[in-house]
Amino acid sequence: MQASFDDLGTPLHQVTFCVLDLETTGGTAADGGITEIGAVKYCGGEQLGTFRTFVNPGHLIPRQITVLTGISQRMVDEAPPPEVVLPTFLEFLGDAVIVGHNVRYDLGYLNGAMERTGRPKLANRVVDTLGLARRLVRDEVPNCKLGTLADRLRLEHRPSHRALDDALATADLLHLLLERAGRLGVCGLDDLIDLPKIDGHPQAAKLRLTDKLPRSPGVYLFRDAAGRTLYVGKASNLRTRVRSYFSGDERKKVGQLLRETERIDHVVCPSPLEAAVLEVRLIHRLEPRFNRQLTTWRRYVYLKLTDERFPRLSVVKAIRPDAALYLGPLPSTKAARRVAEAIETAIPLRRCSGNPGRQLRSGPCADAQLGVAACPCDGQLSEEAYAVTVATVRRGLLHDPSVLLVPLEQKMHALAQAERFEEAADMRDRAAALTAALRRQRRFDALRGAGRVVVELGGRSGAELDHGRLVRAWRIDRTGIVALPLPLDLDPAAPDSLSAPLGDDPSGPGLPVPKALADELACVAAWMDKEAARIRVIHSDRGLASAYPALPSFEPLPR
Repeated sequence: MQASFDDLGTPLHQVTFCVLDLETTGGTAADGGITEIGAVKYCGGEQLGTFRTFVNPGHLIPRQITVLTGISQRMVDEAPPPEVVLPTFLEFLGDAVIVGHNVRYDLGYLNGAMERTGRPKLANRVVDTLGLARRLVRDEVPNCKLGTLADRLRLEHRPSHRALDDALATADLLHLLLERAGRLGVCGLDDLIDLPKIDGHPQAAKLRLTDKLPRSPGVYLFRDAAGRTLYVGKASNLRTRVRSYFSGDERKKVGQLLRETERIDHVVCPSPLEAAVLEVRLIHRLEPRFNRQLTTWRRYVYLKLTDERFPRLSVVKAIRPDAALYLGPLPSTKAARRVAEAIETAIPLRRCSGNPGRQLRSGPCADAQLGVAACPCDGQLSEEAYAVTVATVRRGLLHDPSVLLVPLEQKMHALAQAERFEEAADMRDRAAALTAALRRQRRFDALRGAGRVVVELGGRSGAELDHGRLVRAWRIDRTGIVALPLPLDLDPAAPDSLSAPLGDDPSGPGLPVPKALADELACVAAWMDKEAARIRVIHSDRGLASAYPALPSFEPLPR
């Protein structure tokens, strides 16, 4: 049973806790046995009921265990075995949160009994008062044994190595620890479960910065003392995600981020889609130094099929208002060159950067002499003949990718059959790079070409897209549609604002996608892919379905 975000965010006064303790024959859960189970249920500080029973472990109780617990063999001989006790105990437990002191020990025996009787392991969420005590009161006591804590903290019940007595003492300890935890801003179950993981964190005092964070989708911003944005992130549950930075994340970057953080701001969003888009836009605008992803968009490049007399492939940093065909943007020059290698391997375009027709050479260039490229440099290849090659490349990039991918696949298999496996793997990687670039381009073209699109997700939220950009989102509740002002930009009047009206976007296959728009389009496309089964298209100017054939995938070859 996987807990939902709503479950994890349940206020503590609404959580039902089942505090339990087991007495056993000692040893391990595999070879030992349960002799007594004690449990008590609470909700909102009110006791709901108690459970206590002896259990026949199926073998003799060691003498030292009898001395410790006072449970003799005669006391358990007539008791029911685990297979009889478990159904009653499980009914008492229900879906309550299990609480225990060093609770892993008790769960080990319980789950062992569950498995031996053909039942699945317990899936209830768990709170360990030992971990909480180490986090909250360790400086007040010589050790965190239950007896020591009950004595030093003056708990009402004292443990006696009997199950119900120990469970009642543990319940007293739980309520005291809940009060202490509240001073650290712990008011929900998710906070309580995470609290022991924060033990000793050098920035634990800054947990107060998360006190007002809601359990809602949105974007969070870590800021320094001067108000500069250090990091931007998105979350389905803002409070849980931000507090997770204080619980066990040992990355050096996170430690430095928390040391410099003095304020944590947030923006609540009606849906994860808006949160993802807002994250992209804020990172593009602010370029926080602790963000790695989405901050390099200014360095994106394009693979360009030039509009020269004898076109060739060129990696360029900017798009121009010309008749060239652009693929991208792509994340780096290296990635673009990999795609160019794939296309040039499939179709013999010219690779030299000269000016054929004006500066004739005495012979073909080196690539042409090797038979891997066409060469109009010596004047022996006409524009008409070369135009057929260029038309084939354009058809492969815009309409029929098999024109490019089939030759690559054939070369890959031929190399593998010749046992030239490293070369075959390189050919496979080229084909995979080209396929990924074409798939990304198709998603961009489909979103931009659809024009205005209105979608609804599971009857709970909706969104409006304009040429792939999110322009409006809303939440649907019992009263109907609740439209919210979406803070998708910090300053719509800024010169580089992405919220400027798009107007008539001349979108279409092969038309360049601006660098600043690529990450947002990728974000929206990924969301639509993930939620495809739940999305209902209310309106689309020109449809979202792609007319192109499916693209193959290229898996590593077996060696």
